[in-house]
Order: sequence, then C-alpha cells, then structure tokens
Amino acid sequence: MSKVAAIQMASGPNIQANLDEAAKLIDDAVASGAQLLVLPENFAQMAMADTERVQQAEIHGDGLIQTFLSSQAAKHKIWLVGGTIPLHSQQAGKALASCLLFNDQGEEVACYNKIHMFDVLLTDSESYNESATTEAGDKPVVVDTPFGRLGLAICYDLRFPELFRSMVNDGMNICALPSAFTANTGKAHWEALIRARAIENQCYMIASAQGGYHLNGRETHGDSMIVDHWGNVLDRLVSGSGVVLADIDLELLDTTRKNFPVLQHQRMSCDI
Repeated sequence: MSKVAAIQMASGPNIQANLDEAAKLIDDAVASGAQLLVLPENFAQMAMADTERVQQAEIHGDGLIQTFLSSQAAKHKIWLVGGTIPLHSQQAGKALASCLLFNDQGEEVACYNKIHMFDVLLTDSESYNESATTEAGDKPVVVDTPFGRLGLAICYDLRFPELFRSMVNDGMNICALPSAFTANTGKAHWEALIRARAIENQCYMIASAQGGYHLNGRETHGDSMIVDHWGNVLDRLVSGSGVVLADIDLELLDTTRKNFPVLQHQRMSCDI
C-alpha cells in the first residue's frame, strides 16, 4: 500500500505567499507518511483577474512555480502533482492551464493541459468564460508511477465521463484531480461526481480543492477528498487549509476488478 495526500488551500494573488503556504502543507503531508501529493488547481496563483494570470504565465521548463515544485519533490523524495499553473500559450492573450507531475528526483515526468473550459452562466452575477484566456488542451495523460498508473484531470473535466473512461482504458487506476470548484456547483455536484467517476471506472480519486474565500471575490467549495474504487470516501477536509490522507491498495483494487469486471463488460468505445 502507498499513502497519498490531497492538499487543500485558499490561495490568493501573491505567488510567493501561496508557495510558502503550500510548502508548509507539503511538510505536514510528508510528516504523515504521504508519498504521492496532489496540490489544488491555481495553488500558486488565484489571480485578481484572468488577464493577470496570463501575464504571469511561465515558460514550460522555467519559472518560479516550476522550480518550487521540482525542489519540493526532490527535497522530500515524493511524487508531486503540481495542481495547475499557467504556462505560455501560442495563442495571443491566453495561457495553458497545466498540471505538472514531478518524480522523487525533482524531474518533470508528465504535463497535462486542461481540456474542458469552464464557460458557464450560473447566475446573473456569477459567470465564467475560461476559454477567453485559456488555451484548451487536447490529450489525456496517464503515466506510470511507483503507486500505479496515474491519470491527470482538472476541475471541470470531472463532468466529462468519456475522458475518465479513455484514461482507464489506458490503464489508469489512480486519478489526481486538482480543482477549484465554485461554492454553488460544489454544493450541488462535487461529491456526487467524484464518487461516480471512482465507481464507474473502478479507480481511486485524489481530489484536491481550493476551499474558502479569495481576494478576487471568488468562493470555492473545498471538501477535498480521497475516494476508493468502491465509492467510499476514505478521508476528507470540508473547509479550511489542510491535508487529506489515505492508503492506496492496488491489490484490493485488482481483486475488485477481477471479481466485479464492469470494465470488461463495456460494449461502447469512447474515442478522444
């Protein structure tokens, strides 16, 4: 078994302050035995405006945030999912929303660019147009780790089961989901969607969330949780900054998949 952690934050626009907070929470998770850690979406920068996020985007492979993630992974000898950070895009006025995975040597081993853009009208006073400043990715990512085949997804991706089925067909048995779900949508759908993705794909979900009030006026739902392949919530943190911890048991998962072979029973293919 391996111990994994989901880290919950309420990030603001000050990048260095967010990195300092993330470092403290990583220390706490490592002290509790975590070997694979997942930071939330926008962990290093909850910008005051989307244009500010674009202006502060880093070049892939170079920058303060990427250096932080690499050094933390190497320092603690952990595998670290770096939530999301803005990386330079080829499209003017846009940045990528990128989730980077670093191994225990501090080397980047995977980069997933968020595929689904959060363009929604929730109320007359609350709307989002992520595609205006974010270039959408187009490739699912699943990578080998010492803990299992790890898939990467981000926040709004959670609502698209075909992405998760594509990843599980590529061998995924653990999914890292950095998120910043809104308070309104989180109350309605967050837990239900996470448990559904875990159950239907017989995989572990490590859902790391932003949770709280932010200086830019946003309120995020929080409730970071780790859910097993049977839909059991192994640990959760409803509100506030902190760490969620659980053990990943791949032998139990493999036994369940063998005895309850729902993945072998699928009759409709899903192409992305």
